[in-house]
Amino acid sequence: MGQIFYGAGETAVEIEDRALAHLKVVIATKLRRGESFTVSLTHPDSDEGGRSTLWFAPSIPLRFVFDDPEPAEISREWIEELARSAHSSGGIVLLPERREPGDGAE
Repeated sequence: MGQIFYGAGETAVEIEDRALAHLKVVIATKLRRGESFTVSLTHPDSDEGGRSTLWFAPSIPLRFVFDDPEPAEISREWIEELARSAHSSGGIVLLPERREPGDGAE
């Protein structure tokens, strides 16, 4: 389980490493362009449910921490899906990766 450390605080938002790797690509692209946006996340089942929305802006400190020392293989399709949501008025919505049968996700 990876984490995003957001803002000056030490509170982390936990996200599975593979999802975090994909989210990092989209977030870094938006911030590099100087764009502000939101990211909406569903709370893990271990929490009491619900969701959170974070406001990201180039001026807010941000750090990504991964448990796995090896980088995840990136899915261009998932990146494109996240990037499309990033351009919507609702911001990025972290949805599960769509995988086809037989691609090792079963």
